[in-house]
Amino acid sequence: MLTFLGNYALGRDVAIFSGSFIDVFARLGVSEHAIRSTLTRMVGRGLLARHRRGRRMYFGLTERSAEILRDGEARVWQRGAVNTDWDGTWTILTFSLPESWQRQRHDLRARLVWAGFGALGNGMWIAPSGIDIRPVVSAPELDGRVKIFSGVAQPPTDVGQMVRDAFDLDGLVAGYSDFLLRWDLPDPMPEAPDDLVRYLRLLTEWLQLVRVDPRLPVEHLPADWPAARAQDVVHQLRGRYEGPAREIADRTCEIVELGQV
Repeated sequence: MLTFLGNYALGRDVAIFSGSFIDVFARLGVSEHAIRSTLTRMVGRGLLARHRRGRRMYFGLTERSAEILRDGEARVWQRGAVNTDWDGTWTILTFSLPESWQRQRHDLRARLVWAGFGALGNGMWIAPSGIDIRPVVSAPELDGRVKIFSGVAQPPTDVGQMVRDAFDLDGLVAGYSDFLLRWDLPDPMPEAPDDLVRYLRLLTEWLQLVRVDPRLPVEHLPADWPAARAQDVVHQLRGRYEGPAREIADRTCEIVELGQV
């Protein structure tokens, strides 16, 4: 759903008819009931806003969902999955929370992973330079409990081993390898009814990968790191699918300018 909205609503002051969501996602084998439930949940979570026009209901982005989608767009098309411009520095973060704060501890660790940090041990987390710290430390209860530094590794530190200790390289390799098995083909997803379905599935799978990839510097990764090939495949298939997918979406979706709702 977020992939669809990011491609066809982000950057436009529009709302999309509820029936259009049902028509689009029927192509992906998703039921009307599931779509209506998803729209309701997304409204409840502040990710969509309802707009009524007569007896018809339309849904548009909120500032929160637009921010999430802009972040995803930047990760996919601007920063990419391959870090070839690392400046040699690391961001180091430590925290100290009371033992009774289990929920806060779990939430902080989840935000650290999401932001691209890996656990080095003893409450120390590291990430390549350039990480956006704001999502990690924005919670008021963390005031005074988090310390952040920036620096370079010094001898005798084995940086390659440090990376292997802190990050799940095997899991990342498995994710990219599975992606290539499905998409690095002359005719991916031949069973799909059209290029809109292929494009939405392609971008959704890719975004799921890059959101958990900390963009580790290539000089400290195996020579056959699969992210580079996977990224090339995404760009190639984007060139093939994007135009036809938009034509199908334009024909299928009833969209209104929010000023007219």
